[in-house]
Amino acid sequence: MSDKRPASPSPESIARANRQRLAQEEGVRAMADLERRSVEIRKNMQRLRALREAKEADEKRAPTVIPQPVKKKRKTRTVR
Repeated sequence: MSDKRPASPSPESIARANRQRLAQEEGVRAMADLERRSVEIRKNMQRLRALREAKEADEKRAPTVIPQPVKKKRKTRTVR
């Protein structure tokens, strides 16, 4: 029986394994960061929605007051 693997890994295979390990760790960190940011965005959207709904409710409860137009006074000419 012939085993095609050498007894010790080559430097190239060690370097490749390290690159793959680092890429996997970076991917895990990136996914965790993405999830954390999406949670923050959802919280902010919920806060803004609550503020908007409170404002709309206040606007509905407040009586609609139409301001009366202010009559402008005419300027009088002074005679010199």
